[in-house]
Amino acid sequence: MNEVIETILNHRSLRHFEDMPLTEEQIKTIVSCAQSASTSSFIQAYSIIGVKDKAKKKKLAEIAGNQEYVEINGHFFIFCADLNRHSIIGEMVQTDVTPSIESTEKFMVALIDASLAAQNAAIAAESMGLGICYIGGIRNNLEEVKKLLKTPERVIPLFGLTVGVPTKLTDIKPRLPFEHIYHEDEYEQDKQVYISQLQKYDDFISSYYDERTEGKRKDRWSEQMAKMLDRKSRMYMKEFVQKNKLDLK
Repeated sequence: MNEVIETILNHRSLRHFEDMPLTEEQIKTIVSCAQSASTSSFIQAYSIIGVKDKAKKKKLAEIAGNQEYVEINGHFFIFCADLNRHSIIGEMVQTDVTPSIESTEKFMVALIDASLAAQNAAIAAESMGLGICYIGGIRNNLEEVKKLLKTPERVIPLFGLTVGVPTKLTDIKPRLPFEHIYHEDEYEQDKQVYISQLQKYDDFISSYYDERTEGKRKDRWSEQMAKMLDRKSRMYMKEFVQKNKLDLK
């Protein structure tokens, strides 16, 4: 097993960082690695906003649900779906690109491009001995986030990535079993096989929490998911995306 694979398999979300900024070289390396990710048809439909300003980080932490680690870390990156530059390109070369960049397909391309770039950034940071945590909580109030970051139309902040020197390590959470995630040639259609795999994973997760919390927590993964999905959250998203002239058709 090489060092790259070891880094990937050793991933865990970390939420306690030293209040020490990353160096400019570290930031540039992480962003350069993000840019080396695959991108659909070379469209590069994303942007990354690095937040250093303490007041802005504090506000973003509040928006994200008062998550302290959004405020206290080495650097806070925000990954954005970005088709604004492509709108400008249309003006530059006098071509009507609007129908294309306002399509669901190009919206999906922007989401995928940004996600691929972010995962490259995360692995790069972890390979440098830094800790990371993805922050979806910025989507709690994207209107405020857009105002704070001054993003134009066709740019949507998707999620944040906290990076820094960790002060506390957490356990690696066990993922779903290989045979449940990986389907060969076709999707598994036997519902009972599917349920059996989930039940085994539920037992495993329950034991994981039981041991980690000394018996204070024994919940199962399926119960967690059902409870989470029973709560409606960020239901404004479709309207927000369309308002920003993305995913209209």
